[in-house]
Amino acid sequence: MKITLVKSLIGSKKNQIATAHALGLKKIGDCTEQPDNPATKGKIAKIVHLVKVDA
Repeated sequence: MKITLVKSLIGSKKNQIATAHALGLKKIGDCTEQPDNPATKGKIAKIVHLVKVDA
């Protein structure tokens, strides 16, 4: 799965910021490739309003 951070982390809750960092996303426009598994889907569900996901 290709995950892109499209909204700023400023003003987000600490656990959402930590989740984004765990996925390797720190700045707007950062992209990362992650495996398609339940753990990754759970992380995406926590920050779905901040990211764009391409399968």
